[in-house]
Amino acid sequence: MSENDVKTAFVKGDMAVYPAHGVGLIEAIEMETVGGIDQAFYVMKILDNDMTIMIPTATSENVGLRAIISKDEVKKVINILKERDIKISSQTWNRRYRDYMEKIKTGSVYEVASVLRDLFLLKVDKDLSYGERKMMDTAKSLLVKELSLAKNVDEEKVENQIEKLFS
Repeated sequence: MSENDVKTAFVKGDMAVYPAHGVGLIEAIEMETVGGIDQAFYVMKILDNDMTIMIPTATSENVGLRAIISKDEVKKVINILKERDIKISSQTWNRRYRDYMEKIKTGSVYEVASVLRDLFLLKVDKDLSYGERKMMDTAKSLLVKELSLAKNVDEEKVENQIEKLFS
């Protein structure tokens, strides 16, 4: 079996989103023998930190690898960020942190947007813990990178638009 025989959702050169790591470039699709079985892997370079990861093509959907959202979906994300009619849970910061981390790990752009919104709103009422501030930066950077690619605009422009929503 060669690389060319493998049916995959992505091809070399595609941009994709890997949960909790963000946007990456599919640099290659390679065959590797693991445990005596030939498997195809996406070789993906994460844009934010140049980390290279290998994701088995057979299970890529199960781990949440997905395409960049469409321009239409960007509007949904912006609407989530604009929502103000939400109740921030009054649980302890570490419990909240765990819940937010779970949302980020889903890889859903909508879940990441809701985490960013909640943390921005929480910040109005109280100082965020170090972990929450770090998580807010992570959520923002994941969103900025993907939205800028989806809209085909500069990351700086997207970041400014997000900041404006909360100022």
